[in-house]
Amino acid sequence: MTTNKSIHQALYFSFQRQQWSELRNSVPLTLQQEELENLRGMNEKLSLDEVTDIYLPLSRLLNLIISAKRQRSEVLDQFLNHKPTNTPYIISISGSVAVGKSTTARILQTLLQRWPEHPKVELVTTDGFLYPLAELKERNLLKRKGFPESYDMKMLIDFISDIKSGEECVKAPLYSHVTYDRLTDSVQEIKQPDILIIEGLNVLQTSLDLSSDNKSSFLSDFVDFSIYVDANETLLKQWYQQRFLQFRKGAFSDPNSFFHHYSELSDTEANETAANIWDTINGPNLQTNIKPSRERANLILKKAQNHLVDQVLLRK
Repeated sequence: MTTNKSIHQALYFSFQRQQWSELRNSVPLTLQQEELENLRGMNEKLSLDEVTDIYLPLSRLLNLIISAKRQRSEVLDQFLNHKPTNTPYIISISGSVAVGKSTTARILQTLLQRWPEHPKVELVTTDGFLYPLAELKERNLLKRKGFPESYDMKMLIDFISDIKSGEECVKAPLYSHVTYDRLTDSVQEIKQPDILIIEGLNVLQTSLDLSSDNKSSFLSDFVDFSIYVDANETLLKQWYQQRFLQFRKGAFSDPNSFFHHYSELSDTEANETAANIWDTINGPNLQTNIKPSRERANLILKKAQNHLVDQVLLRK
């Protein structure tokens, strides 16, 4: 019987933390402690050692891959007698709720834009492409928010198609975690970056994940390099509960917050509420939609305690 371990061995080079850190190859750390404070997510004990050991080797790898891709594009343009096009290199970052995708994305953006070959790196999250709150309610999808069907896929595919086509300015919708809704008065303008990082729950999905014969395009069709941030589900649930308690004291205390009613919960009630949300929404979404796409990633960052990466899998 084929196991996940044998699949990993067949598809990926496996590196323990120390082995991976040695691949940094003297790339200098240009990130300061104060910058790190602004990049880390809630409940993550991210250190400069983590950046040095895990993210600097990754930025070196991506820089080499992007340089090779650019050289290939130049050869192809020359062969076809085409003018060079300003097509960004697209990196996707996927993984569960509470695994730290956003922090990974922000760190990579900061490190990659310090390489002289590609100084302009933009970051977009797929949260902005969720259907507006009113539409989710109308479609009876509010309790399935974050599941594939809760996203406006046409808007997302139109956006990524325009980016890949080298459009001069492409607008991405923005999302508020306070109102739990897409913003109506503000957008993010993407103006021909060297690299675009797109982060979200379901960015590795393909038509293989559908039970129907729908052959429409998927975000993954446009991605050049994909990263999956992984962790044991027991840890993920624990991190989600810890984050929920911190939100209760922070963002949820805002009277404008969609979740303001949670701010009065006791610690016990908050833990029980977070556990129930995980068991009924985030856990099933992970098992049904997110985790099955993991083995499509070009690189998997496997986290252990304290959000520290202890293994890196690189697709052969």
